[in-house]
Amino acid sequence: MGLILLAITRKLPHGIWWIRTLIISTLTISGFFILVYISGSKLPSSIASMIMALSPIATMTMAHLLLNEKITPRTISGGFLGLLGVFTLLGGTTGQLDPIGLLAAGAGMISSALGFILTRRWKPPVDATTFTAWQLTIGGMITAPIALLTEGIMPTPSMSTTAAFAYIIFFASILAYICWFTGVTRLPASTVSIIGLLNPLTGLVLGTALVGEVLSFVQVLGCLAILGGIYAGVKAPSTQKS
Repeated sequence: MGLILLAITRKLPHGIWWIRTLIISTLTISGFFILVYISGSKLPSSIASMIMALSPIATMTMAHLLLNEKITPRTISGGFLGLLGVFTLLGGTTGQLDPIGLLAAGAGMISSALGFILTRRWKPPVDATTFTAWQLTIGGMITAPIALLTEGIMPTPSMSTTAAFAYIIFFASILAYICWFTGVTRLPASTVSIIGLLNPLTGLVLGTALVGEVLSFVQVLGCLAILGGIYAGVKAPSTQKS
């Protein structure tokens, strides 16, 4: 994925940005995906999602400590309301709480949040597309040997698997990360993290629309709480520009 973008942008890091990109790539790409994979293999998806939903609170705290961003009552209330919505949305699922899975999910959440905060603090000297190319390339170089050692060589994929990989590469990775890091560099960290609460809501909406899943009344309330939390967290006061 990164090599595709790198071939398009034709620009490499320079100076201290080799080290900074390595650190951010480890946090947001390789470390994050490895930890998410571990948590997903040991926890029910709902439990892992609820832990990841703590990201806005962690990001606000890190932004306050490292970026001196002010934590306002609006953003903190929006974060907790959205978190309550996610818990309501997913809380009906039960499963074994594996300690390693819980630790991996929490570490993955903190890893990604810290990576986004450092991106905003250090301010990449290039556009989001180029910076995404750097991260995906370096992150892939770190992850590839680990995957080969633990999983072995991937078997020959079928046509459907190839199509799924193509979607993941171009839409769920390249385009998604370009959009995400564009937002990270232009919006307050608290705003970006709260918008991330749309992830479980989007999955639920797609399941309802494409698979015919039926929402319960409690889940509808959870959806409304998530939307209310996002609205409260990202709406700028009337005295400020959006």
